[in-house]
Amino acid sequence: MKFSFFSIVIIFMLIGCGNDRSNENEIPMHLQEDDIYIPTFDREQAFEYLVEQTRFGPRNPGSTGHQQCLQYLTFELHKHADAVSQQSFRHTGYEGRSYQMTNIIASFNLEATNRILLGAHWDTRPRAERDPDPNKRNEPIIGANDGASGVAVLLELARIFKNHPPPVGVDIILFDGEDYGKEGDLDQYALGAKYFARNLPTGFRPRFGIIVDMVGDKEARFPRELSSIQYAPWLVDLIWNTARNLNIHLFEDRRGTSVYDDHIPLNDAGIPTALIIDSELIGYDGPDVRRRYWHTTMDTPDQCSPESLGAVGTVLIEVIYRQTF
Repeated sequence: MKFSFFSIVIIFMLIGCGNDRSNENEIPMHLQEDDIYIPTFDREQAFEYLVEQTRFGPRNPGSTGHQQCLQYLTFELHKHADAVSQQSFRHTGYEGRSYQMTNIIASFNLEATNRILLGAHWDTRPRAERDPDPNKRNEPIIGANDGASGVAVLLELARIFKNHPPPVGVDIILFDGEDYGKEGDLDQYALGAKYFARNLPTGFRPRFGIIVDMVGDKEARFPRELSSIQYAPWLVDLIWNTARNLNIHLFEDRRGTSVYDDHIPLNDAGIPTALIIDSELIGYDGPDVRRRYWHTTMDTPDQCSPESLGAVGTVLIEVIYRQTF
């Protein structure tokens, strides 16, 4: 089922009213101290979600895989969420070509006025300009890690939310067009997040957001992303301290680089948002030859592991289910 943008506005008017953002620079929620039930994140199911997306092939806007995956993701979220909407828009890109792009929004616990945004991009890159084979550099990529991994984590969370409703409201947004742009052309990146940020539904004021991107690599490592520290240091502390308390060492307690991703437009729109990303993969030219697959046709499921997806999902589960207002 496809909802119009008007439907999205109505949904968020119902679930988003009543929030007070006067203390948005402070930690808006705190950990519950009492024993509570924390669901288990199924890393194998998450990995299957990753593989299933790649079976559609490249999912760059305008491709057959893009159309088929949109239907798949919408169907999967309808199975679990309390409400699902599509926010469609057109974008004119390089050489004047026009593309239909779609953000997918799934909401849980509609009655809750205190809400969290979880996001990932579901599109894949239309060109493999980093590929070692020059003949493949204009080919689109499969995007197992850069695209499917973040979505896989959120699909598994959606399944968990259905069986174990979260204590706060959660809105999962799968952004389109994040990876469309040519390297260095930031105006053509994060297109879905930019569109959403420019068209926030009335009353949509989540307490914070978390974006997950490139979280599936076999040897993933997640330093604290620099822009997230600058925008929402308290949120970064919450996430990385949670990982430390869980002894999840993939979250490294050090500063990483600044990455332009979907969290930037959200922060600019006033939604404190942090990014979880394996930033060392970006432009990687280190000694581990296997990890040199960013923006190449080698970004395939064999580069990824259930363990990495499970680490990220477990941290997010802990953050979400131990929150109260």
